[in-house]
Amino acid sequence: MTPDNGVSGGAGGAGTEGSERYGEGLPTTGAERVTVVIPCYNQGRFLGEAVESVLSQSYQDLEVVVVDDGSTDNTAEVASSYTRRDSRVRLIGQANRGLAGARNRGLEEAGGEYMMFLDSDDRLLPGAIGVGVRELKSHPYSAFVSGICRKITADGSVVSEWEQFRVRDDPYLELLRSCPIYVPAVMYRSSVFDAVGDFDTWYKAAEDYDLYYRILERFPVHCHDTQVAEIRRHDTNMTHDRTSMLMYNMSALRSQRKRAKGDKRYLDAYKAGERLWRDWHGTPAVKQVRTHFQEGRWGQGLKGLLALLRYYPQGIALVAHIGVEHDRVARRLRHHQRELETHEYLLQRLRGVRKEGTEVDERRDKALRAAMKRERRKIRHHTERIRHLTSRLQTLGGRWWQGWLVRKTKNA
Repeated sequence: MTPDNGVSGGAGGAGTEGSERYGEGLPTTGAERVTVVIPCYNQGRFLGEAVESVLSQSYQDLEVVVVDDGSTDNTAEVASSYTRRDSRVRLIGQANRGLAGARNRGLEEAGGEYMMFLDSDDRLLPGAIGVGVRELKSHPYSAFVSGICRKITADGSVVSEWEQFRVRDDPYLELLRSCPIYVPAVMYRSSVFDAVGDFDTWYKAAEDYDLYYRILERFPVHCHDTQVAEIRRHDTNMTHDRTSMLMYNMSALRSQRKRAKGDKRYLDAYKAGERLWRDWHGTPAVKQVRTHFQEGRWGQGLKGLLALLRYYPQGIALVAHIGVEHDRVARRLRHHQRELETHEYLLQRLRGVRKEGTEVDERRDKALRAAMKRERRKIRHHTERIRHLTSRLQTLGGRWWQGWLVRKTKNA
């Protein structure tokens, strides 16, 4: 979670080098209505919170398009309760077409110049829409702007230890190497979809990343550090299907392989991105495949095995419990290395804000110093974990077959 220090204002996000400027490639109408599309499939229990988070915004020139994607729960009933009392809310029903298809239907129905997509189990924070409009107007050549999310649990409690990756320089480079842009934190100019197309329905996950890559091939974007949304994690998230998450995220990333090869920085970021998605979804996918075989679901097991072979070949050995401990330690090491980078960046930002402040009152300066202290504490923690895990990895690497696995992992 971003430290509550009063300094979470916009931060510059460099546009992609060589991209055409937004104003030269896409038309604008001068209107400022915002359309928020909320696709929903059997998430009626959270839908009301999502809709309320939009309607309660101080920015009022908006419309909400709820797309009921063939739900069998009370989604339609919940959405209808809002359409009856607020003319800005519309409900669109359709047979199930998946998340990308539901978002595309919302695009077809949208009337605003600016667009946001809010999953039905997520929420906007107060002021989020106003921030998005402000940032788009301040960055007229950007196709979209993106802010910061915090994570919440099923009951809405904030996961305080979670920290979103930040865009520190080139958004395209950061998008290759990590996961710095989340769906509800993005506000688009609607006309960008006329230029690059809508969501690709082949993707059952990572369709947002595929879209970001297509936009960044042509236009600059801007990323700021204002916290604008909450993403909810619970036991019915689609992210629990780790084999699919691995397959689609790796497929989206691999669509950029040819472009990344032309620039060493991008190629290094691309390889880091492969490691990230394999760390996040590879080992859980291995566990799913192993469970399929153990419980006699041979068809699903073989399908998962083929996905591992294509996107995470090291996982084949892990299915047979070969190198499991080494893999676990290596993943934890990379996790702490990424977290260390994030907190070093945040500390640097806080130092800059404190140094540049000309009239910092005592209360705000105290909050800044407290936030910097928290970041230093986190940096020390991750540094110590990296030292410990590096030593552990060296010990494990002494075994000949695990040494082979180390080399394969580094070269993957």
